[in-house]
Amino acid sequence: MQYPLTPDIQPEFCTTGSFMRLPSSREQARLAIVGLPFDTAASFRVGARFAPQAIRQASMLLFPYHPVHKVYPFEQTRAIDIGDVSIIPHNIHRSYERITAAMLDLMRKGIVPIGLGGDHSITLATLRAAKEVYGPVALIQFDSHTDTWDSYYDEKYWHGSAFIRAQEEGLLLSDKVFQLGIRGTLNHPGDVEASLELGFHVITTQQLRQRGIEDVIRQVKRTIGDSPCFVSFDIDFVDPAFAPGTGTPEVGGFTSSETLELLRSFGGLNYIGFDLVEVLPPYDPAQTTSLLAATLIHDFAALVALGSQTEEAGQTRISHI
Repeated sequence: MQYPLTPDIQPEFCTTGSFMRLPSSREQARLAIVGLPFDTAASFRVGARFAPQAIRQASMLLFPYHPVHKVYPFEQTRAIDIGDVSIIPHNIHRSYERITAAMLDLMRKGIVPIGLGGDHSITLATLRAAKEVYGPVALIQFDSHTDTWDSYYDEKYWHGSAFIRAQEEGLLLSDKVFQLGIRGTLNHPGDVEASLELGFHVITTQQLRQRGIEDVIRQVKRTIGDSPCFVSFDIDFVDPAFAPGTGTPEVGGFTSSETLELLRSFGGLNYIGFDLVEVLPPYDPAQTTSLLAATLIHDFAALVALGSQTEEAGQTRISHI
């Protein structure tokens, strides 16, 4: 089958069910889409188990070329979509085992995974896989919540504790963790302080707006350097006016345009994986949230393609020395 499948080759509604109709396997694949439909660690609304297919469906509206970065993200990375990990809805730890195994297989092959959540608890399983291959990693977390709450209803593993557990397990380079866009009401004071005590950098929505994108980007790039870096994007980073389909919406966030501008400024880092979480299709009647999520994934892939271009150019220069 010819790829990319643009609408002049096959109509958008004639879908294979994969992200942008990607094949399930290709030689020398460097990027993989993976569905992670686990959502029973959520504390309020559930339904993110249906997000991977909703995002894939919305991706039919996208075209293969990225005009800002001037790359064909999925062709240049020979991307694939391997479908969904078969999680166990009522067992987070066995689901973690399956997610970690799937991600570990990809990472050991040098393939960068993009996980489609699922609630934010799934990130811990992917970070466990990353530790096996890369050691502790840097993290850029786009989120309105820190997700460093120790427990909820006396449960240690839920979607609000992924990053405190990750730090406890030694999965993160704590001084290279950035939590961007934090905002909203709290049960108690000290939410941001808890992350700071872990060694994380917390930049709230207010601070991000006051400082400006360029200043924040400089700090992130200078701090992370060439360390292996994972990106976790909770869709509630975006204001619910632009992304209503999520489990714990927080008003006062960024527009979709501002979000894309921010993300597109993060070129040049050593990305080893991504995930996008907390899309709830039942609360997304016009597919606004799913389309934004698909577009963000297109941008993730563009960042990987840019990195591949830089790496190939460097190898070419070396070969001519």
